[in-house]
Amino acid sequence: MKVEVNRVCFSYGNSAVLNGVDLGVECGKVVSIVGPNGSGKSTLLKCMDKILKPQKGVILVDGKDIGRLQQKELARFLGYVPQSGNSPFPSTVFEVVLMGRRPHTNWSVSSRDKEIVSRALEEMGLEGMALRYFNELSGGEKQKVLLARALAQEPEVLLLDEPTSALDLRHQLEVMNLISSMVRKNGISAVMAIHDLNLASRYSDWIILLKKGLICAAGEPAAVLLEENIRNVYGVETIINHNSGKPHIIPVDPC
Repeated sequence: MKVEVNRVCFSYGNSAVLNGVDLGVECGKVVSIVGPNGSGKSTLLKCMDKILKPQKGVILVDGKDIGRLQQKELARFLGYVPQSGNSPFPSTVFEVVLMGRRPHTNWSVSSRDKEIVSRALEEMGLEGMALRYFNELSGGEKQKVLLARALAQEPEVLLLDEPTSALDLRHQLEVMNLISSMVRKNGISAVMAIHDLNLASRYSDWIILLKKGLICAAGEPAAVLLEENIRNVYGVETIINHNSGKPHIIPVDPC
């Protein structure tokens, strides 16, 4: 399964957010989209999941134009994981994860659907929370439930919008390890918008660096996370440490 984004442009009114973005996502890769606030990271993900419709360009999933696919059909290929939030209904964890089976069913729930949900809960370490209400969980627990829902969906590509936002350090690492494990175990791909450059460096196979809706650099972490690239995109001076095998970014205090 390959996802291709070809010359995609998107604007909110007269404000251009994406300006001819091209990228390809290969099977079995973790791809991070990084860049300052307003650079188009979340907008790009929403275009890829057909939540937003680009004014120009085309997005292909396995060679198929997503504009010609029904949302339910697209959901069999792409699983979108939003930033953690509350459910508008008093749903249990099991019910939230069961929603991931919707692209594969009508309204009836089969024994296989229940098995897949139970397996997803177990893989995320959530089996003991199945009957708890989603809205009563912590931020880290909610994010794990949303990942379990995406896993139950059985997609070939995960789209994750800032999966570590508002999480403490422990839960950030836990969620990133879960995403990496999902990709390796299930042979899928993950594309995530993320702010933390060091998390992106540590867990990504490929990094896309955006600035004002344009790709400034793309490649393996060591090829993208360079002092000059960070200076150009963020306006921040840094020191790049490679002692861990992956680039580690240390901001330099301007004072």
